[in-house]
Amino acid sequence: MLKTLIDAFALISTWEVIISMFAASVYGLVIGSLPGLSATMATALLVPVTFYLSPIAAIATIVAASSMAIFSGDIPGALLRIPGTPASAAYADEAYAMTRKGQAELALGAGVWFSAVGGIAGVLSLMILAPPLAEIALSFSTFEYFWLALLGLMCATLVARSSPVKAIAGMFIGLLVACIGIENPGGIPRFTFGLTDLFGGIEPIPALVGVFAVAQVMRAMLTPEPPPLPRRKFGSIMAGQWKLTKLYRWQMTRGNIVGIIIGVLPGAGADMAAWVSYAMSKRFSKEPEKFGTGHVEGLVEAGASNNASIASGWVPSVLFGIPGDTIAAIAIGVLYMKGLNPGPTLFTEKASSMYAIYLMFIIANILMIPLGIAMIRVATYILLAPRSAIMPIIMLCCAVGSFAIGNNMFGVVTVAAFGVIGYVMETNGYPVAAMVLGIVMGTMVEQAFVTSLIKSDGSILPFFERPVAAILAAMAIGALLWPVMVWIWRKVKQPQASAATSR
Repeated sequence: MLKTLIDAFALISTWEVIISMFAASVYGLVIGSLPGLSATMATALLVPVTFYLSPIAAIATIVAASSMAIFSGDIPGALLRIPGTPASAAYADEAYAMTRKGQAELALGAGVWFSAVGGIAGVLSLMILAPPLAEIALSFSTFEYFWLALLGLMCATLVARSSPVKAIAGMFIGLLVACIGIENPGGIPRFTFGLTDLFGGIEPIPALVGVFAVAQVMRAMLTPEPPPLPRRKFGSIMAGQWKLTKLYRWQMTRGNIVGIIIGVLPGAGADMAAWVSYAMSKRFSKEPEKFGTGHVEGLVEAGASNNASIASGWVPSVLFGIPGDTIAAIAIGVLYMKGLNPGPTLFTEKASSMYAIYLMFIIANILMIPLGIAMIRVATYILLAPRSAIMPIIMLCCAVGSFAIGNNMFGVVTVAAFGVIGYVMETNGYPVAAMVLGIVMGTMVEQAFVTSLIKSDGSILPFFERPVAAILAAMAIGALLWPVMVWIWRKVKQPQASAATSR
């Protein structure tokens, strides 16, 4: 282990990695602080840059940018009541209420401090959970991988904030996209319509850039410009944070645990962790009546939770290639592109690279404190940037990056098409995260299923005979039937409630 750790330090000690991580940190802070530009979009826009970096430097940019962007979304939430990222939306009203009470420094300081603490807790969970799970995963066959991938898809529908039916529909759209091309067990062209560009299928990265970046630009251009930020000088940002840590240590710990658990669930992500933790904080608080009036307790728990989920979301990603959230889905694409194929063998064959990822997460969260404080102080200038100037630059980055992926115009067309698809889906309440999971995991589900059928000579029984496969099958089928059971329960209860009201 000591030799592996030394090798990991050597991997991240190069100037390329150091400069890449610092630049990505600043970039993530700026993008996250601009209202409406999500951490996922910030990560997606970095993908073309990673083509020209070494594997460790490429992963460093993803780790640093995503961690910083999740925190910096708190800045416009506290100052403008406009969350910079979806993960900040859960407590934007609370933070803004603190600003109106003259406690902007306390709110923003809590954001940066507890985000850093939560991020480090998430890294510890990745370090503790991933190796023993990798030992178990080495004994998995294609039967277990099929049920595990199916369970990941079903979990995405369970945690969706929209209706489960719409989440399942989004997932099926993603699975349909994954069917395009000739990279299937039969080697038969599917849904290519005679276009040679479609023979290789739809690459996940252009699809992700389209649904998150281009669709976001389309939404931003159709919504009114946020109000200008009044100029003000900030006092000490970190004053009182240690006192808050001691006062709300249990809330902080609970937020870390909830964030870690939700991060491991496929498709959940930081925004789900923040909403759940804020709701739990209010539910178990000794002073629930203060929530909504500018009470810091909810910020402590939710801020720790959303960053803890970022690192823990890498647990299913690096072990099984199943993204814990949309940022992890982009990271999986970069890992494959750089030859660091996700799977349990990553921990045995390239252990030093895994330790390097652990160290980069820790460094990113330590860097978050000084860089976050600096970002808060210059926020008044960043937030003055007009949307009409920012959006064309983002579109240009999307076009150039998508062209660089395949060195042809098909990548640009793909990004544009998925931008429209993402915009239409979100406008009508269909979660794009479910579609992204379908695109990323569709090939894995199909190959595991077909390979298992070949091994079992067409019999379904072996899918349930192995103990682990049987447990995963029960969980996957239960997750599939859960929305149906909820729908039936509501239909049964509705007439009874109407009858009771009429009496």
